[in-house]
Amino acid sequence: MITSEKIKNLRLKTGAGMMDCKKALEEVNGDIDSAVDWLRKKGISTAQKKSSRDASEGLITISINGNTASIVEVNSETDFVARNNEFQLFCKQVSEIIAKNKIRNLEDLNLFKINDGTGLSVSEELTALISKVGENLIIKRCELICEEKTFVQKYLHNSINDNSGKIGVIMQYTACEKFKDDENISKNICMHIAATEPKSMTSNDLDEKIIEREKAIYREQLVSSGKPTDIIEKIILGKINKFYEDVCLDEQFFVMENKIKIKDYIQNYNKKFDCNFQIKSFKIFKVGESS
Repeated sequence: MITSEKIKNLRLKTGAGMMDCKKALEEVNGDIDSAVDWLRKKGISTAQKKSSRDASEGLITISINGNTASIVEVNSETDFVARNNEFQLFCKQVSEIIAKNKIRNLEDLNLFKINDGTGLSVSEELTALISKVGENLIIKRCELICEEKTFVQKYLHNSINDNSGKIGVIMQYTACEKFKDDENISKNICMHIAATEPKSMTSNDLDEKIIEREKAIYREQLVSSGKPTDIIEKIILGKINKFYEDVCLDEQFFVMENKIKIKDYIQNYNKKFDCNFQIKSFKIFKVGESS
């Protein structure tokens, strides 16, 4: 017999809609455990039907656990779903799992069993959420920064809560033990990174392929100028140095004090406070960008 109490219990257990729960119980003669499996199978079917649909909205979510910071992008089809409380809670849960368990890739993340009493993996929980919200959802990418004797900072742009927004930055840095960061320098630099989207820390860290591509573009532009080869190469060198100012964090001009470069801003700060502040690494995610 399909009672309202059974339907209620199944809804609490799975989060599925009332009619779906009633249908599931009818299909398995009222057995709740079998109904859970039926709904999961229904969710998988729903997810497969929606998997070809474009999902370029969503959220960037960040969690910090001591000296560990995680950043994850979860995509939805619409911003409406991105503002759904259950979607936001899922994003928070996933980011916390990454930080707490130091997960570094999507394969391990998807297989991780969520300790919430359901016994579901992250991937299975995502499938269940797809069934509930009616949109294709994708965990697109994740990153972790974690190292002993370091600090971490975060910044979220267009945030919708304390954990999620449309652009996210996590930054790892070192400083002397006596340093008491009032979130002045670390938060400001994270905000700068969100605004300028640097590709590397220094010119030495920049992908050589990017540099060669820029040089090829400049050379092509100058080939018909009639200038001697050595002059062309000097012009290209000047343009590349200007390019570094656009894409390398150390060489960029600080957006809050646009007459000083980041490396000089940090140097001046260290002289003033004797804190030996140094950026070790950073990650920036922007919803919907190519990864």
